[in-house]
Amino acid sequence: MAQCIRALLVSATIITTSACGAAPELYHSEQARFRLQTVASGLEHPWSLAFLPDGSQLVTERAGRLRLIRDGQLTATPIAGLPELVVSGQGGLLDVVLHPDFADNHLLFLSYAHENDDGLTTRVSRAKLEGARLVDSEVIFEALPRSGTSRHFAGRMAFDDDGLLYVAVGDRGDRPRAQDLGDDAGGVHRITIHGDPAPGNPFRDQARARDTFYTYGNRNIQGMTRHPLSGDIWTHEHGPRGGDEVNILSPGTNYGWPEITYGIGYSGLAITDKTEQPGMAQPLHYWDPSIAPSGMAFYTGTEVPGWQGDLFVGALKLQKLVRLTIRNGQVVNEEDLITDFGRRIRDVRMGPDGVLWLLTDEGNGEVVRLVPE
Repeated sequence: MAQCIRALLVSATIITTSACGAAPELYHSEQARFRLQTVASGLEHPWSLAFLPDGSQLVTERAGRLRLIRDGQLTATPIAGLPELVVSGQGGLLDVVLHPDFADNHLLFLSYAHENDDGLTTRVSRAKLEGARLVDSEVIFEALPRSGTSRHFAGRMAFDDDGLLYVAVGDRGDRPRAQDLGDDAGGVHRITIHGDPAPGNPFRDQARARDTFYTYGNRNIQGMTRHPLSGDIWTHEHGPRGGDEVNILSPGTNYGWPEITYGIGYSGLAITDKTEQPGMAQPLHYWDPSIAPSGMAFYTGTEVPGWQGDLFVGALKLQKLVRLTIRNGQVVNEEDLITDFGRRIRDVRMGPDGVLWLLTDEGNGEVVRLVPE
């Protein structure tokens, strides 16, 4: 039986455990004790989670389905009316975000991989949710040019306080593209809900630059969220072997990839000998070796006062949940809340119920609530 109990590493410890093969029931960390409560299972590589005003949840599956969880039950039939998409490599159905006025207009936004004769790319569509169907779907953003690779689609999205939509596009596995302002890959684009370049975008007056660009030099952003007080958009992105970064987006900023990085290539060879360079931003925080971060959320609940304002990040490679203590816009402490989890954490969201929600990225993926004791 002892071999069946999972050990929690670093700062969180197990108080009690469940049956052999299951995750521990009760965890103890620096600030809180908490349990993991499974809300739904049987999902195929769930990627993103959104909370509807009626208390139900939407979950995207990378395999190309949008699922509804109502009253704690995963409905058998997926939401109908999805846009045309392709499931290939790291691509498929990716993020889902609700319009800030969703309760009135029922608008939501989906990012996904799309393929035609010119190759694959990241697209964003706007649609209206009516019952169990999407209607009036319209493509509002398409990253160009397309390419034949099926990796680094990015796809994370977030709204700011002005109702403008931020869309991350990865470098598509072709490093130099992230430094080319005439190429949509490798950056964050800021658009209106109709897909127009946002007013005030930093490169609108540059002839060769794409006028939707907000930042560039980003490798593959897999986490994006709005700070609950400042309204700033925070992101994290995958490095190669090492060099995963947390950044606060600033208009017109070059985040350096691949000219500067704290990581090395997957081959073990250096990508560059530079970790800093004039005109390129330093990360707010980075991991070396890589944890492969995915999903992020600020804690705004009241159950754990010591977590207020902290940033929670999931990890794919190291299969854990990380808490970053933020003070005055700086990371001052890092705690591993869940380690040796045995499941890849794809998304982290702050729920309207005041607790954190997680998605596990597996063929039998789960929606999990982190419930403080």
